[in-house]
Amino acid sequence: MSTDQATVVIASATRTPVGAFNGALASLPAHELGKVAIRGALDRARLEPGEVSEVIMGQILAAGAGQNPARQASILAGIPVDAPAWGMNQLCGSGLRAVALGAQQIQLGAAKIVIAGGQESMSQAPHCAHLREGTKMGDVKFIDTMIKDGLWDAFNGYHMGTTAENVARQWQITREEQDRFAVASQNKAEAARKAGKFKDEITPVTIKTRKGETVCADDEYIKDGVTYDSIAKLRPAFDKEGTVTAAN
Repeated sequence: MSTDQATVVIASATRTPVGAFNGALASLPAHELGKVAIRGALDRARLEPGEVSEVIMGQILAAGAGQNPARQASILAGIPVDAPAWGMNQLCGSGLRAVALGAQQIQLGAAKIVIAGGQESMSQAPHCAHLREGTKMGDVKFIDTMIKDGLWDAFNGYHMGTTAENVARQWQITREEQDRFAVASQNKAEAARKAGKFKDEITPVTIKTRKGETVCADDEYIKDGVTYDSIAKLRPAFDKEGTVTAAN
Protein backbone atom coordinates (compact mmCIF):
# COMPACT_ATOMS: atom_id res chain seq x y z
CA MET A 1 0.00 0.00 0.00
CA SER A 2 1.34 3.43 -0.90
CA THR A 3 2.18 5.75 1.95
CA ASP A 4 2.31 8.82 -0.28
CA GLN A 5 0.09 11.67 0.90
CA ALA A 6 -1.54 14.25 -1.32
CA THR A 7 0.01 17.70 -1.20
CA VAL A 8 -2.41 20.13 0.47
CA VAL A 9 -2.53 23.78 -0.57
CA ILE A 10 -4.73 26.69 0.50
CA ALA A 11 -6.32 27.87 -2.74
CA SER A 12 -7.94 30.96 -1.23
CA ALA A 13 -9.02 32.50 2.05
CA THR A 14 -11.53 35.15 3.02
CA ARG A 15 -13.70 36.28 5.89
CA THR A 16 -16.67 38.49 6.57
CA PRO A 17 -16.21 41.68 8.59
CA VAL A 18 -16.19 41.10 12.34
CA GLY A 19 -19.41 42.61 13.62
CA ALA A 20 -20.05 44.24 16.97
CA PHE A 21 -22.40 42.55 19.44
CA ASN A 22 -25.92 43.46 18.29
CA GLY A 23 -24.31 45.51 15.54
CA ALA A 24 -24.74 45.68 11.77
CA LEU A 25 -24.64 41.90 11.28
CA ALA A 26 -26.90 41.03 14.24
CA SER A 27 -29.90 40.08 12.10
CA LEU A 28 -27.98 37.39 10.21
CA PRO A 29 -27.67 33.85 11.61
CA ALA A 30 -24.25 32.22 11.53
CA HIS A 31 -25.02 30.10 8.47
CA GLU A 32 -25.82 33.25 6.45
CA LEU A 33 -22.40 34.65 7.33
CA GLY A 34 -20.86 31.27 6.51
CA LYS A 35 -22.58 31.33 3.13
CA VAL A 36 -21.00 34.68 2.29
CA ALA A 37 -17.53 33.47 3.27
CA ILE A 38 -17.91 30.23 1.30
CA ARG A 39 -19.02 32.05 -1.85
CA GLY A 40 -16.17 34.52 -1.41
CA ALA A 41 -13.61 31.74 -1.07
CA LEU A 42 -14.91 29.97 -4.17
CA ASP A 43 -14.83 33.18 -6.23
CA ARG A 44 -11.27 33.97 -5.15
CA ALA A 45 -10.10 30.46 -6.05
CA ARG A 46 -12.06 30.53 -9.34
CA LEU A 47 -13.81 27.32 -8.39
CA GLU A 48 -17.34 26.20 -9.19
CA PRO A 49 -19.52 25.06 -6.27
CA GLY A 50 -19.89 21.65 -7.91
CA GLU A 51 -16.15 21.03 -7.57
CA VAL A 52 -16.29 21.01 -3.77
CA SER A 53 -15.92 17.58 -2.17
CA GLU A 54 -16.83 18.49 1.41
CA VAL A 55 -17.56 21.41 3.76
CA ILE A 56 -16.41 21.56 7.40
CA MET A 57 -17.38 24.53 9.56
CA GLY A 58 -16.55 25.14 13.20
CA GLN A 59 -19.35 26.64 15.30
CA ILE A 60 -19.81 26.94 19.05
CA LEU A 61 -23.16 28.67 19.43
CA ALA A 62 -25.51 26.28 17.64
CA ALA A 63 -28.50 26.42 20.02
CA GLY A 64 -31.62 27.17 18.00
CA ALA A 65 -29.65 27.44 14.75
CA GLY A 66 -31.51 24.58 13.08
CA GLN A 67 -30.27 21.27 11.76
CA ASN A 68 -26.61 21.14 10.78
CA PRO A 69 -25.82 24.86 10.29
CA ALA A 70 -22.72 23.94 8.28
CA ARG A 71 -24.91 22.22 5.69
CA GLN A 72 -27.27 25.18 5.64
CA ALA A 73 -24.32 27.45 4.79
CA SER A 74 -23.05 24.98 2.21
CA ILE A 75 -26.32 24.63 0.33
CA LEU A 76 -27.08 28.36 0.49
CA ALA A 77 -23.65 28.96 -1.06
CA GLY A 78 -24.69 26.83 -4.03
CA ILE A 79 -22.69 23.70 -3.22
CA PRO A 80 -24.59 20.60 -4.42
CA VAL A 81 -26.51 18.53 -1.89
CA ASP A 82 -24.40 15.45 -2.60
CA ALA A 83 -21.33 17.14 -1.05
CA PRO A 84 -21.31 16.34 2.67
CA ALA A 85 -21.18 19.26 5.08
CA TRP A 86 -20.74 19.03 8.82
CA GLY A 87 -19.89 21.15 11.82
CA MET A 88 -17.65 20.66 14.82
CA ASN A 89 -17.09 22.37 18.15
CA GLN A 90 -13.71 22.81 19.82
CA LEU A 91 -14.60 26.18 21.30
CA CYS A 92 -12.17 28.93 20.22
CA GLY A 93 -10.15 26.45 18.17
CA SER A 94 -13.13 25.31 16.09
CA GLY A 95 -12.36 27.12 12.85
CA LEU A 96 -8.68 26.19 12.88
CA ARG A 97 -9.52 22.58 13.73
CA ALA A 98 -11.92 22.52 10.76
CA VAL A 99 -9.05 23.55 8.50
CA ALA A 100 -6.83 20.81 9.95
CA LEU A 101 -9.58 18.21 9.45
CA GLY A 102 -10.07 19.37 5.87
CA ALA A 103 -6.36 18.95 5.18
CA GLN A 104 -6.50 15.44 6.64
CA GLN A 105 -9.40 14.51 4.35
CA ILE A 106 -7.33 15.53 1.34
CA GLN A 107 -4.23 13.74 2.61
CA LEU A 108 -6.24 10.56 3.12
CA GLY A 109 -7.63 10.73 -0.40
CA ALA A 110 -11.19 11.12 0.90
CA ALA A 111 -11.64 14.54 -0.70
CA LYS A 112 -10.06 16.73 -3.35
CA ILE A 113 -11.41 20.18 -2.54
CA VAL A 114 -12.61 21.06 0.96
CA ILE A 115 -14.16 24.28 2.21
CA ALA A 116 -13.12 24.66 5.85
CA GLY A 117 -13.58 27.49 8.33
CA GLY A 118 -15.87 28.79 11.00
CA GLN A 119 -19.14 30.68 11.41
CA GLU A 120 -20.56 32.32 14.51
CA SER A 121 -23.09 34.86 15.72
CA MET A 122 -23.15 35.81 19.39
CA SER A 123 -25.96 38.26 18.64
CA GLN A 124 -28.19 35.39 17.45
CA ALA A 125 -27.52 33.11 20.44
CA PRO A 126 -30.91 32.64 22.15
CA HIS A 127 -31.95 32.59 25.78
CA CYS A 128 -33.54 29.30 26.75
CA ALA A 129 -35.27 27.44 29.57
CA HIS A 130 -35.99 23.78 30.22
CA LEU A 131 -39.79 23.60 30.39
CA ARG A 132 -40.55 20.02 29.36
CA GLU A 133 -41.38 19.01 32.91
CA GLY A 134 -43.68 21.98 33.38
CA THR A 135 -43.61 24.97 35.71
CA LYS A 136 -46.50 24.94 38.17
CA MET A 137 -45.69 28.14 40.05
CA GLY A 138 -43.16 30.90 40.23
CA ASP A 139 -40.79 32.61 37.85
CA VAL A 140 -38.90 30.88 35.08
CA LYS A 141 -35.15 31.39 34.78
CA PHE A 142 -33.70 31.71 31.29
CA ILE A 143 -30.16 30.70 30.38
CA ASP A 144 -28.08 32.87 28.07
CA THR A 145 -26.73 30.30 25.63
CA MET A 146 -24.04 32.71 24.48
CA ILE A 147 -22.50 32.52 27.96
CA LYS A 148 -23.50 28.95 28.84
CA ASP A 149 -22.26 27.34 25.61
CA GLY A 150 -19.45 29.70 24.71
CA LEU A 151 -18.05 31.56 27.70
CA TRP A 152 -18.70 29.44 30.79
CA ASP A 153 -16.13 26.93 32.02
CA ALA A 154 -18.08 23.67 32.23
CA PHE A 155 -15.61 22.08 34.67
CA ASN A 156 -14.95 24.89 37.14
CA GLY A 157 -18.26 26.68 36.88
CA TYR A 158 -17.09 30.20 36.13
CA HIS A 159 -16.83 32.72 33.31
CA MET A 160 -13.84 32.60 30.98
CA GLY A 161 -13.10 36.13 32.13
CA THR A 162 -12.27 34.61 35.49
CA THR A 163 -9.85 32.32 33.67
CA ALA A 164 -8.17 35.45 32.30
CA GLU A 165 -7.88 36.72 35.87
CA ASN A 166 -6.32 33.42 36.95
CA VAL A 167 -3.79 33.53 34.12
CA ALA A 168 -2.90 37.15 34.90
CA ARG A 169 -2.25 36.26 38.53
CA GLN A 170 -0.27 33.11 37.67
CA TRP A 171 2.06 34.96 35.32
CA GLN A 172 2.00 38.24 37.24
CA ILE A 173 0.67 40.30 34.34
CA THR A 174 -0.23 43.69 35.73
CA ARG A 175 -3.27 45.82 34.91
CA GLU A 176 -1.01 48.41 33.28
CA GLU A 177 0.65 45.77 31.07
CA GLN A 178 -2.73 44.47 29.97
CA ASP A 179 -4.08 47.95 29.28
CA ARG A 180 -1.03 49.05 27.30
CA PHE A 181 -1.11 45.85 25.21
CA ALA A 182 -4.83 46.38 24.50
CA VAL A 183 -4.28 50.00 23.47
CA ALA A 184 -1.41 49.03 21.17
CA SER A 185 -3.59 46.33 19.60
CA GLN A 186 -6.48 48.72 18.94
CA ASN A 187 -4.15 51.42 17.60
CA LYS A 188 -2.48 48.96 15.20
CA ALA A 189 -5.86 47.67 14.02
CA GLU A 190 -7.09 51.23 13.45
CA ALA A 191 -3.98 52.10 11.44
CA ALA A 192 -4.25 48.88 9.40
CA ARG A 193 -7.91 49.50 8.59
CA LYS A 194 -7.26 53.08 7.52
CA ALA A 195 -4.39 51.88 5.31
CA GLY A 196 -6.70 49.35 3.65
CA LYS A 197 -4.75 46.35 4.94
CA PHE A 198 -7.90 44.30 5.61
CA LYS A 199 -9.76 44.94 2.35
CA ASP A 200 -8.14 42.07 0.46
CA GLU A 201 -9.21 39.52 3.05
CA ILE A 202 -12.78 40.70 3.67
CA THR A 203 -15.85 39.70 1.66
CA PRO A 204 -18.52 42.36 2.28
CA VAL A 205 -21.91 41.31 3.64
CA THR A 206 -25.19 42.67 2.27
CA ILE A 207 -27.93 43.10 4.87
CA LYS A 208 -31.54 43.43 3.76
CA THR A 209 -33.72 45.77 5.82
CA ARG A 210 -37.12 47.35 5.45
CA LYS A 211 -35.43 50.47 4.12
CA GLY A 212 -33.43 48.55 1.55
CA GLU A 213 -30.01 46.97 1.46
CA THR A 214 -26.92 48.02 3.35
CA VAL A 215 -23.40 46.69 2.93
CA CYS A 216 -21.03 45.97 5.82
CA ALA A 217 -17.44 45.89 4.56
CA ASP A 218 -15.40 46.91 7.62
CA ASP A 219 -14.76 45.44 11.07
CA GLU A 220 -16.96 47.07 13.69
CA TYR A 221 -14.98 46.10 16.77
CA ILE A 222 -12.02 48.37 16.01
CA LYS A 223 -12.21 51.50 18.15
CA ASP A 224 -10.62 54.67 16.83
CA GLY A 225 -8.51 56.89 19.06
CA VAL A 226 -8.17 54.52 22.01
CA THR A 227 -5.75 55.83 24.63
CA TYR A 228 -4.26 54.39 27.77
CA ASP A 229 -5.91 57.03 29.94
CA SER A 230 -9.35 56.22 28.52
CA ILE A 231 -9.27 52.51 29.38
CA ALA A 232 -7.32 52.88 32.63
CA LYS A 233 -10.48 54.37 34.17
CA LEU A 234 -12.55 51.21 33.63
CA ARG A 235 -13.46 48.99 36.55
CA PRO A 236 -12.54 45.28 36.63
CA ALA A 237 -15.26 43.21 34.95
CA PHE A 238 -15.05 39.88 36.77
CA ASP A 239 -13.34 40.46 40.13
CA LYS A 240 -13.55 43.76 42.02
CA GLU A 241 -9.94 43.27 43.04
CA GLY A 242 -8.92 42.00 39.60
CA THR A 243 -7.20 43.44 36.54
CA VAL A 244 -9.32 42.28 33.59
CA THR A 245 -11.71 44.90 32.17
CA ALA A 246 -14.04 45.19 29.21
CA ALA A 247 -11.23 46.87 27.28
CA ASN A 248 -8.13 44.76 27.95
